[in-house]
Amino acid sequence: MRSFRLVLIAVLVAFVPVARAQRGDQPPAPAPAAGQIDEGIKTMVGRLELDKYRDTVKGLTQFGDRRQGTERNRAAVDWIEARLKSYGCPTDRIRYEYNTPPPNPNAAGRGRGTNGLAQGGGRPRGVRGRTGVNTDPMKQPDERIRQLDTPPAVDGPREAVYCTKVGTTHPEEMYIVSGHMDGHGWGEAANDDGSGTALVMEVARVFSSPDVTTERTIRFVLWNNEETGSQAARAYIAQRQALQGKEDPPGSGKYPEPKWLGMIQHDMMMFDHGAPNADGTMNKEQRPEADVNIEFQSASKKAMESMMLAWQFHLANERYATDYPAQVGPHMTNTDSGPFQDIVPAISLRENERGTQIGSGWDPQWHQPTDVFTTYTEKDFRLGLNAAQTTLGAIATLTGARLK
Repeated sequence: MRSFRLVLIAVLVAFVPVARAQRGDQPPAPAPAAGQIDEGIKTMVGRLELDKYRDTVKGLTQFGDRRQGTERNRAAVDWIEARLKSYGCPTDRIRYEYNTPPPNPNAAGRGRGTNGLAQGGGRPRGVRGRTGVNTDPMKQPDERIRQLDTPPAVDGPREAVYCTKVGTTHPEEMYIVSGHMDGHGWGEAANDDGSGTALVMEVARVFSSPDVTTERTIRFVLWNNEETGSQAARAYIAQRQALQGKEDPPGSGKYPEPKWLGMIQHDMMMFDHGAPNADGTMNKEQRPEADVNIEFQSASKKAMESMMLAWQFHLANERYATDYPAQVGPHMTNTDSGPFQDIVPAISLRENERGTQIGSGWDPQWHQPTDVFTTYTEKDFRLGLNAAQTTLGAIATLTGARLK
């Protein structure tokens, strides 16, 4: 079975440059053959460290749930930006307005603002646990966290931060690597989505090293307002889609918004303990079959390209991830890659399948007071690190990353 997957991946990877050439696009840097490891990329991946990843997650939890529209959310945005700058990654912000829409009864219990679980999320089967958004502060037993999370969201201006690694030979082309930094549920949003935010920040740290160059540009984005319906991602598209690939000023060789080649989202990376037991309880230990889920949306206009991108990430996992395998699935839903899926090849990395597993209660911390740093074990953090290894290896390959 493994040999068959490698052959399939090799065929898909080989097909990507051909497909791009037929569309008149510039192909990405040539990828090594299936199973072949690039030693420079391996060195870069080795710069990802479990302790640094875990410490970044912990740093994010100092701001509680980082709920959008609060002072703690704004402080977290500032903290993220300061860290990105310290890595040498030049930053900027997306600015937009958010006003709470009227309640939608059809979205009750799903935790996606007014959106509910999107179509294409797969059909839940088997034992199902309870899901939903906790709105009761008294379910948070830690008084410090409860007080931190108490100030409510206020409508008005919002900001999300990003930083950019500019490509050396094709600065006009770009991959977007992202996670969302906001959360809710009266916890610390450690997994949803401190785990994805920390992953993006750690990958940005490695790519920002002075001895790392890339042929193509990479933008690292930490979205806001994901929990209310991906408003920051939608604002980014509205403000910047039409600017893609335009040199500004003309003749400068500078591209404020390079052409989007792919969008990779990271949302909930750490908890893979299996399905609920028949009595509704959860296994305390990580399941032996724990893996990194790579999802594309088979119902999207970019389904074929997104599938090929997903399999390229699967191949990077085969080459560079140290502990956990990857699994590709066709039901990407309910995260910031959704608004991009009909515009550009888009995938999402997760701990479980979003629609069929997380939506069936496989993660009892989802939007709950238990989503705190102390809930997670070393194995849980290591699963998140393996997702980071997967992404770094794939993006390094796609952008032609090299060590000087």
